[in-house]
Amino acid sequence: MLPGIEYFAAALTPLNIMLALGGVAAGTIVGSLPGLTATMAVAVLVPLTFAMEPASALILMGAIYTGAIYGGAYAAILLNTPGTPSAIGTTFDGYPMAKRGDGDLAITLACLASVVGGLIGALALLLLAPPLAEVALAFGPMEYFWLAIFGLSLIAALSEQSLLKGLIGGCFGLLLSCIGVAEISADVRFTFGTKTLLGGIEVVSALIGLYCVPVLIDLVATADRHLKVEAKPRGFRLREGLAISWRGKVNLIRSSIIGTLVGILPGAGGSIAGLVAYSEARRSAKRPQDFGKGEPAGVQATEAANNATVGGGFIPTMVLGIPGTPPDAVILGALMVQGVRTGPNLFGEQGSIVYTFIYGLFLATILMLPAGLIIGRYAYRSIVTVPKALLVPTVAFMTVIGAYSIRNNISDVVVMIVLGVVGWVLGRIGFAVSPIVLGLILGSIAEQGFVQAWTIGSAVGDLPGMFFGRPISLAIVAMTLLSLFYPLLRQYYMRHRNLKQEGSYGE
Repeated sequence: MLPGIEYFAAALTPLNIMLALGGVAAGTIVGSLPGLTATMAVAVLVPLTFAMEPASALILMGAIYTGAIYGGAYAAILLNTPGTPSAIGTTFDGYPMAKRGDGDLAITLACLASVVGGLIGALALLLLAPPLAEVALAFGPMEYFWLAIFGLSLIAALSEQSLLKGLIGGCFGLLLSCIGVAEISADVRFTFGTKTLLGGIEVVSALIGLYCVPVLIDLVATADRHLKVEAKPRGFRLREGLAISWRGKVNLIRSSIIGTLVGILPGAGGSIAGLVAYSEARRSAKRPQDFGKGEPAGVQATEAANNATVGGGFIPTMVLGIPGTPPDAVILGALMVQGVRTGPNLFGEQGSIVYTFIYGLFLATILMLPAGLIIGRYAYRSIVTVPKALLVPTVAFMTVIGAYSIRNNISDVVVMIVLGVVGWVLGRIGFAVSPIVLGLILGSIAEQGFVQAWTIGSAVGDLPGMFFGRPISLAIVAMTLLSLFYPLLRQYYMRHRNLKQEGSYGE
């Protein structure tokens, strides 16, 4: 019997159903706007919950969060600009699908994958919260360092044409992450004497610049329509999307599990989960060369993973009081206002609130299917038919607002524009943006983990044991080595098999 099943009926009250549906719709709309993140969506709408009952307030915030993570797929697919950082990987195959006229199908696949990932993440929250929270608590600085190195090893998978250029781009991203005051030693680095860079490069502003500005420049530079226009609308293409999803069920489940596990790690977030899941989908595919050219499995992997982080992120938030993702930090603050104390005893002392919320999260995820399809169809038709003279200024305005609103700092807008122009120039000479972004996101995580682990290891006199003496660290190192050498092993295996087949034919 599922725990707290008696609270399932409490989640199905008309008020909670309305809050779940409204939250998903509002979150989807905010998340679909370039530059407006899921964290912003939750933060803007969280004051509405202060007068509500705690369970209903949690359902509304969870629904907004879920909808915003999915909504980022719209801009990623239709504009090649991730609406939220979690949708970075969706651009790799979503936009090529839209360019060839399958944008409606890509949106349907993203919606179906988001529902699957959200349900698996919520199921993990329902059944496995205490043990998974203990796993998160077992992660120390050295584990985070190795996790960041594992993430950086994905550059090989994200390098579209040249591995060397991908590595150079990753190093450039690492250099960007070092700008400003160091988190551990407080050293001032690469500021060139200006106070503007003391706070470092704000990640979301950098993502907006690197992904959105080059697209805007290309839109202005070309006279053709932004996307291929079908003479006859084809609707949701739900039957086709369900068939593709069923064939890719292993990919969906694997990506959802990856998203759940990454989600429970404080600070990791949906962007890392999506990139890891995308890399695994590409690594295990029969035709990995199709990824980056409009492969549906790429969209499914990213969207399943980043939506699974919603349920996964709530596990350390509720059991340990440690936010798993940035939106969880906002929700944790709202919980404190409501008088809900997170911690190991939460499920026992306030089980009625927690289990009602978890079942409400299931409800919001299911309601995301009809709401997401309807809003997605409207978004697809609007972006396909809107003239460039209106589309470009609107997206440009939203990017400026998004970059400014993170820290209310005009310098972030300047950094966004500069990095956008740099990204456009690099793109013209064959450098992909994704390795740069990966280096920027993981650089600070790797540096902080390395310095802390080195300091602890030096203090106890056992540096090798600190980095290589813990089981979790060794498991991550093994996964990193597999990620690095798998393409070579696969290439050797395929060459050996082809030679063997040629030899058998010759006989």
